[in-house]
Amino acid sequence: MAMKPAELQKYNALKLVNKMKTGASPGRFGAGVGVPPDRREQRRLDQARGLVPFAVKLEGELVQRIHALAREREVPLNDLVAELLREALDAK
Repeated sequence: MAMKPAELQKYNALKLVNKMKTGASPGRFGAGVGVPPDRREQRRLDQARGLVPFAVKLEGELVQRIHALAREREVPLNDLVAELLREALDAK
């Protein structure tokens, strides 16, 4: 069944409106600078570095101490935890 020209224009307009709604807006005034990668890209970068996710449950007080130490040393939390685990394992 062939579409009438008016129906075709209406359909194309709807496609365009949907594309505009779902499309990413362009970065303005440097807003896109320094934006961290999305989760999928971050996972790919972590895998390339040989990093493996490792979830644990810790007491809140211990987590606060780790966060405070990371801020004090001005290092990323992942790096600090890795360092502390290495030191603890090497000490045994």
